[in-house]
Amino acid sequence: MPEENRFHLTIGSRFENIELVQVVLRDSLLRLGMDEDALHWVDVSVREAVANAIKHGNRQAADKRVQVDFAEAQGEVVIQIRDEGEGFSPEGLESPLAPENLTKPSGRGIFFMKSFMDGIEYGSGPDGGTVVTLRKRLAGPPPDAARDEKE
Repeated sequence: MPEENRFHLTIGSRFENIELVQVVLRDSLLRLGMDEDALHWVDVSVREAVANAIKHGNRQAADKRVQVDFAEAQGEVVIQIRDEGEGFSPEGLESPLAPENLTKPSGRGIFFMKSFMDGIEYGSGPDGGTVVTLRKRLAGPPPDAARDEKE
């Protein structure tokens, strides 16, 4: 895979560093020909994942880093975000759509990522922490649209 279709960033656990990730991500997605609408939703998803890594994973510890890897292969972009925290399991999360959670100011990031991306996976890093893998096809209908057409 050509080097211009991948990048690796290491950022400190500071929210202002999210902008750097977004600038590099946007440039890479535009070079691959992603349309503005899809680019926006990928950007929102990555922003949420990086913010979660900083806030929940690394607990904004100045000595901890967030790793962001981007690659394109076979018409799909894959973005991995790794923190140095204690790890995370999404199974215990409450639904942001439950009536008791509708007015809470947080808890929607993972819901958004699942809604906007074609795939999302969670795992543990080799030295601990959480690895979030986001996948998005560069072209074609979203997964729900393809399923709806068959029904």
